[in-house]
Amino acid sequence: MTTVVLEDVHVRREGRDVLRGVSLRLSQERVAVIGANGSGKSTLARLLNGLVVPTSGRVLVDGLDTRRRGRDVRRRVGFVFTDPDAQIVMPTVAEDVAYSLRRSGLTPAQVRDRVAAELHRHGLADHADHPAHLLSGGQKQLLALVSVLVTAPDLVVADEPTTLLDLRNTRAIARRLAALDQQLVLVTHDLDLVSGFDRVLVVDEGRVVVDDVPTVAVPAYRALMGA
Repeated sequence: MTTVVLEDVHVRREGRDVLRGVSLRLSQERVAVIGANGSGKSTLARLLNGLVVPTSGRVLVDGLDTRRRGRDVRRRVGFVFTDPDAQIVMPTVAEDVAYSLRRSGLTPAQVRDRVAAELHRHGLADHADHPAHLLSGGQKQLLALVSVLVTAPDLVVADEPTTLLDLRNTRAIARRLAALDQQLVLVTHDLDLVSGFDRVLVVDEGRVVVDDVPTVAVPAYRALMGA
């Protein structure tokens, strides 16, 4: 299991404290992060693979400091964005997945084989040559996920991956995430998705105010939002 440690992390942007004094040790298989818009939960997620580095404090992934070893950290921690269009960069589905392997050291034949296997595993094989940006919203989010999984990360961080999806595609992506072999940190507004998780963090005004199992954390969050 990958272990992520946050040590007294502060993040300050544009004169505002986005996160304040966050200290955590994350090693569970399934961790969810919930909170209101602007609470700091997406910034917390981005800290885990070095997309954001702390203003003070530090983040360690299996002992690797994200500030100094960001590239090594990102080999271990894959990140799925809310909007797949921010993640899809190549013309076709297969090319976009292959792009994730550009620094893998694999031969072209090995890349083709791995891409084909991953597309088949996730039901996108028939769309390999399809223009990526002409996919449906659900297919785009699935492509974004596959483009992360093809690199075989140890940990997947997904930042509100169902926010832009309808109910059917939300459920489809949720099933894919639930079936991952990798550890998962999921940022979400959909409280139904976190029921089977090992741990739920509630973020409010830049702090983790609740850290518990779903049956405790979710009611606490509901109460906080109703206050």
